Amino acid sequence: MDDRPKKALFILGGLDDDDLRWIIYKGKVQTLPAGETLIYEGRPIAALYIVLSGTLRVSIHPNGDRELAHLSQGEVVGEISFLDNRAPLATVQALEKTQLLAIPRYELTMKLRNSSKFSSRFYQGICLCLANRMRGTVRRLGYQLDEEDPDLLFGDDFTQNMQDFLTLAEAKFNWLLYNLKLIN
Repeated sequence: MDDRPKKALFILGGLDDDDLRWIIYKGKVQTLPAGETLIYEGRPIAALYIVLSGTLRVSIHPNGDRELAHLSQGEVVGEISFLDNRAPLATVQALEKTQLLAIPRYELTMKLRNSSKFSSRFYQGICLCLANRMRGTVRRLGYQLDEEDPDLLFGDDFTQNMQDFLTLAEAKFNWLLYNLKLIN
């Protein structure tokens, strides 16, 4: 993975071992060939996705005339639509063969409703994801902040703690990858 914190790390970093085992048990590994569309702008989706390998292109407008981002290993896809239960605002397409872990919306929703501890850990991770994204958006809007400065996201007091958190989160992601290979 590159040096930027990935969205899945924010979510996985706060989950415990039982939570991760549940994700492996309920998630389905999906392979998307290059050029195939995973998510269509304006059409509801039935899962939250974690990119295990490969690269996805995010664009807006049905014909993909404005590219927003490329997503790679460790990214989460569909989190906004999962949170607000509305259709996606962008189209997501595989640029190369891409493997994803699809966590069915229904299963995840039931887990969140039935386990307040899981729910708390999961939503804290989503909040960190969105805070990171919002800071990136502010930077892109021209406030000319240094994108590489970890203090911008977590403040001076939390830099080492957050670095430790992300290191642990990356280990959890690698554990997830390893265990998914054992199952599939």
